[in-house]
Amino acid sequence: MEHPASTSPIRYPDWFADWKSRIQSAQIKAALQVNREVLLLYWELGRDIAEKQKSATWGDGLIPRFARDLKATFPHLKGFSRTNLFYVRKWYLFYQAEFSIVPQLAGQLEDKQKVLVSQSEAQSQKNDNEEFKVLLLVPWGHHRHIIDKCSDIDEAVFYLQKTVQHNWSRDALVGQIKQNLYARQGRAITNFERTLPKPQSDLAIETLKNPYNFDFLNLGDEALERDVEQAMMLHVERVLLELGQGFALVGRQYKITVDDEDYYFDLLFYHTRLHCYVVVDLKGGKFKPEYAGKMNFYCSAADDLLRTDIEQPTIGLILCRESSKRTTVEYALRDIHKPLGISEYILTNTLPENLKNILPTTEELERELDEHFDS
Repeated sequence: MEHPASTSPIRYPDWFADWKSRIQSAQIKAALQVNREVLLLYWELGRDIAEKQKSATWGDGLIPRFARDLKATFPHLKGFSRTNLFYVRKWYLFYQAEFSIVPQLAGQLEDKQKVLVSQSEAQSQKNDNEEFKVLLLVPWGHHRHIIDKCSDIDEAVFYLQKTVQHNWSRDALVGQIKQNLYARQGRAITNFERTLPKPQSDLAIETLKNPYNFDFLNLGDEALERDVEQAMMLHVERVLLELGQGFALVGRQYKITVDDEDYYFDLLFYHTRLHCYVVVDLKGGKFKPEYAGKMNFYCSAADDLLRTDIEQPTIGLILCRESSKRTTVEYALRDIHKPLGISEYILTNTLPENLKNILPTTEELERELDEHFDS
């Protein structure tokens, strides 16, 4: 009698790896849920503190008194120090003109779950508040930095969304705010709307910045183009971080041959989200119209020699040391048929070199203060 072929036994490493992944997934879900509940509690507490300070006779000195009483009642409870309670109130007041926390169906749901909504859309309840639920996905420590550094809600929501999208740590968030990503994202002068189809054009516009900050290269304004290029290769990781998510370096002085003549791209990248090559040309001064013609040639050559059928058109990015008049750039791009962008790059910041190692950085000061927030 023949026995049916037995299936291969499960290997222990595979079984263990599966359970490791499932446990990690459960931990992440639990952490997100805890963070959400803490933020909902902080929102209600911030609102109540703000209202009591206005109306109650005992509102004066409320936060220091409340912090002391909570400390005495819950000696091991963190997150309710005097400093943190001031942040809770500040956080609520920062967003309260735009957001409102209300029970779903007037509390008729069994769990009486609360959701974040935009007051401007409260009547229509459209999109189920998708635009604003990001508030509850960001850790509290990130929120403190955002409300400290951002001047308005639009800027704050930008950094909230980027934190969730890129899973930024607190240090990464602080660095992006310090580098003023909000003011630079999508500000390059491009012809993408005319040369790329949607949604590719929208994503490409969002991908480029203006200006790019390369002050970490430790070069002065007198540096030559080849010096900048060489320094960028020595700091590839930080260059890629400044360029943004999705950029992968293909090569420096990348050679192509056309009609038996060699040409060299200063830098060649591949963008994993745009699914295209990005040719970068470094210039030591202001933008000149002839740069666009040269880059148009580079992109045409890259499309023929490098691009495959599954990839999008090559994008050219001209990085200039100095900003140029917008009209000049727009004229130069008007009849160019390849997608090009022009941005400025910065090599130095305003702090003199002899003071950089003496004065504490913003991050160092904030870390020291953070140690006392929940004490």
